[in-house]
Amino acid sequence: GPLCSILVKRFGCRFVVMLGGLLSGLGMVSSSFCKSISQLYLTASLITGLGSCFSFQAGVTALGYYFVRWQTLANAVASTGVSLGFTLWPLLSQYLLDEMGWRNTFLIFGGILLNCCVCGAIMRPIQLAPESLPQPAKPEEEPGSRAEEAQLMLQKYLAFDIFCQNKGYQIYTIGVTWMMMGFALPHVYLVPYAIHNGVEEHKAALLISIIGFINIFIRPLTGLLSGHRVFTGRRIYLFSLAVLLCGLSNLICVISAEFSVLILYCVILSIAMSGVGALIFQVLMDVVDMDRFSSALGLFTVLQSITLLIGPPLTGLLVDITSDFHYVFYNSSFFLISAALFMGLSFCALEKKTKLRKASKARLDNPSRYQYSETSTEPKAERQSPPAVEYITSI
Repeated sequence: GPLCSILVKRFGCRFVVMLGGLLSGLGMVSSSFCKSISQLYLTASLITGLGSCFSFQAGVTALGYYFVRWQTLANAVASTGVSLGFTLWPLLSQYLLDEMGWRNTFLIFGGILLNCCVCGAIMRPIQLAPESLPQPAKPEEEPGSRAEEAQLMLQKYLAFDIFCQNKGYQIYTIGVTWMMMGFALPHVYLVPYAIHNGVEEHKAALLISIIGFINIFIRPLTGLLSGHRVFTGRRIYLFSLAVLLCGLSNLICVISAEFSVLILYCVILSIAMSGVGALIFQVLMDVVDMDRFSSALGLFTVLQSITLLIGPPLTGLLVDITSDFHYVFYNSSFFLISAALFMGLSFCALEKKTKLRKASKARLDNPSRYQYSETSTEPKAERQSPPAVEYITSI
């Protein structure tokens, strides 16, 4: 994430998206020649993952520059691609594996991911404002200035300064990081849970496709709705509500594991997920200035990826120990509901604090507005009339 932020600042979104597509395709093609799992860690995981990060993060950053009025809708429509892939990619993968084997499947995946280079190539270059262009270095530098400059640059690209100074960004980053501990759990364990409770394998796999299919249509509608001026400055509350609904929907799986009940669960979960997917980056754009968005997104990505990485294995360990899949949905509900309440209540308190600060500042700037003025008891006729003013106009 931070490395992508540096590259975006230095070379622009267009170059970074194309570089990401090249790395992703190279990683997949290289995977077709691997002979061990350890080699796949390098090719399919590290190289492809790095390329995917570059393409995805730079693409999200470009949206913030391209759109202003319809920015929320643009984010929602762009995130629909995730839902489309979520629906079609497992089916395509299974077909290719059955027909061509895993080596040829990796080759085809590499060719598909190389199309990110085409997507990046057609991105219109963004003209930077004059103040955002790099300034030439001063000819004379004091001792130690290079070290300080390097430290400041590190803070800038890792967004530590934003995290410490911007309370909204701080609350949102912590909330989403905590949320990710439970957000992915249903996607990982829903199919095994259904199979464990007697649902046929092909029906269980269909549940994931249902989630992705509904997301394709609901995400743009969510973006269109949240882009209305009524929700300007309040999208964080819509996001928190969507996260809360995700957490509450998980409790449906605890009640019953029948296929019809699981379909109902997938419908409700996908609607809530649409709000999360459509707004997660838009809210970040709302709380951070666009000139620092790339850096803020880098730190945001790092922190949420850590919890996204450790959440499913820890829950899987708990399931192995207890032999009870219900803990998957209990854990997911706990993290999602607590994150939603934390973000919603914290932003509400922050908003009230900001209003009080503005009101107190207004009283200090205009003390006469908040003081009682003495009213004269003398008759109006006895008051001294103001001097007459004669206006002279010329034709």
